[in-house]
Amino acid sequence: MLNNYSVSMYVYVFLSRDLIRKGHLNMAPIHNPMHAVLIESFGGPERLYIGEWAKPHPGPHEILVKVEATALNRADILQREGKYPPPEGESPVMGLEMAGVVESVGQGVSKWKPGDLACGLLAGGGYAEYVTLHEDVALPVPQGLTTIEAAGIPEVFLTAFQALRWLAQLQEGERILVHAGASGVGTAAIQLAHTMGAHTIVTASAAKHPICKELGAEHAIDYQGIDFEDDVLEYTHGKGVDVVIDFIGGPYFQQNLNVLAYEGRMVMLAFLGGVQAGQLNLGPVLRKRLQIIGSTLRARNLDYKIRLSQDLYHFAWPLFENGRLRPVIDSVFDWKDVSKAHQYMEENRNQGKIVLKVG
Repeated sequence: MLNNYSVSMYVYVFLSRDLIRKGHLNMAPIHNPMHAVLIESFGGPERLYIGEWAKPHPGPHEILVKVEATALNRADILQREGKYPPPEGESPVMGLEMAGVVESVGQGVSKWKPGDLACGLLAGGGYAEYVTLHEDVALPVPQGLTTIEAAGIPEVFLTAFQALRWLAQLQEGERILVHAGASGVGTAAIQLAHTMGAHTIVTASAAKHPICKELGAEHAIDYQGIDFEDDVLEYTHGKGVDVVIDFIGGPYFQQNLNVLAYEGRMVMLAFLGGVQAGQLNLGPVLRKRLQIIGSTLRARNLDYKIRLSQDLYHFAWPLFENGRLRPVIDSVFDWKDVSKAHQYMEENRNQGKIVLKVG
């Protein structure tokens, strides 16, 4: 029997080609088109192209933003491959964040006016000339930053802030292990942990250690040549870490349990290495009173995203504006080269965010 996710995946996979080409299922012409990055059919980066899509209109308490830049996320690759459908009711166009200029506002909007610079988290639609989002999810572009830089803030800093502050409740003086330290979320997590007074260890390929240490990591482990479990326990004199932020999943699960200290917390944000963990010794979970927390952000409800966005804004915006936090931009691609940008991410070449300049 199909569950709700299976049904939505079935519909997404078998109807998306027509949906993406025309913007709706009845194949009616697009009366008010804009341009967006679309998917010809699920598969590799070569399946992406720029075509016409229906321009959105702001509803009550929404703003319409002319997108100047968006940024890539691993979720975009999964969606392009047909493995990660958007939440029900959200745009099937890729793109989970953006920055640009407010063009118009919907009924009841009091915080924004045309011409304001805004960035924000999206459930989809960022690879397009225009997007709409709730006025309280939208955030001002920090003073001193461009829209190119601001496009690299929302998804990774909100994800990292949620993991560290809301879920793990990281405290000053604690030790934290961040896997994939040079990824977008990894670079955000290192900086946030540093500002929170924590001591950060990261795993990353050796070539990416300098950027991790520049951002505040105190110790970096080359996961390609060293067993991170042994290294962490040696570095911490057998004490382990209080928090683990993990994107790898199954292959690291046992080692993550082993390096956690008593009453440690592990936040799992992705399964880049797969969901199968093989044989496990779960003894550390009870013996050390561990917490294992899984989370995604895209499918959270609007109220949650508003509260998280506003909490990050009050915590982080002064730090962006005084230079203590910064979006780490690896490269900027014209959106006409979106296929090249996706391939670049798939090759794991980036250190920080890959940004698409739109228009």
